[in-house]
Amino acid sequence: MAFVRPSLVRDVATVSAATLLSRLLGFVRDLGIAAVLGAGAVSDAFFAAMLIPNLFRRLLTEGALNSAFVPAWIRTRAEDGAAGTRRLGEEAFGLMLVGLGSLALICAVLAPVLVRGVAPGFAAGDDRYALAVTYLRIALPYITIAGIVAVAAAALNAEGRVGAVSIGLVIYNGVVIAAVGLLLFGHMSLNAGVILSAAVVLAGLAQMLVIGTALIRLPVPPLHPRLLLSARTRRLFAMALPGLVAAGIPQLKLIAGAMVASPSPSAVSWLYYSYRLYELPLGVISVTVASVMAPAIAASLRANDIDVRGAQSRALEITLGLALPAALGIAVLAVPIAATLFEHGAFGPRDSAAVGSAIAAIAAGLPGHAIEKVFGSISFAHDDTRTPMLTALGGLAAAIGTAIALFPAYGHVGVAAAIAGSGWVGAGSLGIILARRRWLTIDRALTWRLPRIVLVAATMGLATYFARLLIVSTPDASSALQRSAELAILVIFGLAVYAAGLQALGVTQIRDLVAMVRGRG
Repeated sequence: MAFVRPSLVRDVATVSAATLLSRLLGFVRDLGIAAVLGAGAVSDAFFAAMLIPNLFRRLLTEGALNSAFVPAWIRTRAEDGAAGTRRLGEEAFGLMLVGLGSLALICAVLAPVLVRGVAPGFAAGDDRYALAVTYLRIALPYITIAGIVAVAAAALNAEGRVGAVSIGLVIYNGVVIAAVGLLLFGHMSLNAGVILSAAVVLAGLAQMLVIGTALIRLPVPPLHPRLLLSARTRRLFAMALPGLVAAGIPQLKLIAGAMVASPSPSAVSWLYYSYRLYELPLGVISVTVASVMAPAIAASLRANDIDVRGAQSRALEITLGLALPAALGIAVLAVPIAATLFEHGAFGPRDSAAVGSAIAAIAAGLPGHAIEKVFGSISFAHDDTRTPMLTALGGLAAAIGTAIALFPAYGHVGVAAAIAGSGWVGAGSLGIILARRRWLTIDRALTWRLPRIVLVAATMGLATYFARLLIVSTPDASSALQRSAELAILVIFGLAVYAAGLQALGVTQIRDLVAMVRGRG
C-alpha cells in the first residue's frame, strides 16, 4: 500500500507470493489425496496419523521459531558479531538434532498410545487404528528434519534472506505431489497410505537441502551442530518454548477437533479438508507476519524507533486487509470451492457439501486468528512469550469446550465453528493485555483506513454472493471444467470489487502498490 515503507511491501510480496504458491501446491496435493483416498477408513487413518508430524511442521518450519530467534539473533550480532551468531545457530542445531531425534524414537515406540490419544473414536479392532499406527511410525523421522529446517530458516530470516525459506515450503509440497502422481497414474495397487507417509519424510529432506544451500552462503554460516549450550542459547529456547506452544495452538485445535469428531465416520477427513482450505489464507498471513512483520516490529523496538506505533499499525492494517476479504470470500464460495478442488475419484458430492459447510463455519475465525499472530509478534518483541502462550491456551480451552458442546447437535460443523470462535477469544484477550501494558498502540491512519477496509470487504462479500447465485450451476449437474471456470470468474470478480473499493475510498492506489512491489516505490 502507498502508505507502507516500500521495502516492507517488497518483503511481504516476496514471502506472500512464495507462501501462496506453496499453499496452492498444497491444494493440488490434497486434491490428489482426495482422489486417491476419498473420505473413508484409509483417509481417516492417514489424516489422524499426520496430526503429529503436521503439529511439528506448524510449530517449527512455518515461521514460529522466528518470534524468539530473530530478536535473539539481532541482539547477538550487535553484541558479539558474526562469530556470536554462528555459535548461537550451531548450538541451536545441536539441541534440535539430539532433542527431536530422541523424541521421534520415543514416539515410534508409543505410536499406538499416540493414535489412541488423537483419535479416541478409533476402536482397537478398527482398521483405522492399525493403519494410523503404521502411517505414524513411517512419518516420524520428519520431526527431527523439521527442527533442523526451522533453525536454518530462522537464521536466514534474521539476515533478511526470506526467499529461500519460502521456496523450501514450495519444494516440500512438490515432493508430496510427485508421490500423489505416482499413485494416480498407474500405481493405485500400491499401499497409498504408506507411500504418502514416506513422501512426507522425503519432502522434509528436500526442503532441508534447499534451505541448507542458502544457509552456507551466509557470511559466517552455522554449519556444525554443537552439543554444548551457552547461557544465551538456553535463554533463547526458554523464550522460544512458550512462543512455540502458542504457534502450535491452531494445530492443537485441529487435533482436539479430530478427537471430538473421531466417533463419526468420515468426520476426521471432512475436518481435515476444510481446515486445509482455511489454512490457505491463514498460512500466507502467518508466515508473512513471522518472516517480515515480526522482524520489522522487533527491529523498530530494539532501535528505540519513534515509529513503533506506525510499524504495529501497518502490520495490523496489512493483516486485516488480507484476512477480512479472504474470510468472506471463502464463506460465500465454500461449497463451490470444495466441489471444484476435491470432487474427483473417491470424493463425491456428499463429501463436498460436508466440507463446504465446515469451511463456511470456520472462515469466521480467520480475522481473529490473523490478528492474534500480529499481537503475538508485538509481545515477542518485548521479550514476552509467556502471555501469548497463555491467551492461546485459553483459546484452545474455549475451542475444546465449545466443540464438545456443539458436536452432538451439529456434528463436524459444530467443531469447525468452535475452532473459529476460539481465534477471537485468543486475539481479544491478548489485545486487551497488550493495550493495558501500553505495548499496543495504533496511529490515526489505521483508525481512518480500517473502517473503510471493513466496508469494502463487506461489499465484496455481498457482491460475490449475488454473483454466485447468478453464475454457479448445480454441482452434480456440471462438469469439473465448468465448475472451475465458474469459480475462477467469481474469485476474479471478488478481487476486482475489493481492489476497486479500496481505491475508490482512498485506502490505497493500486498503481502505487504495484510500483512498490516492483521496487520503484
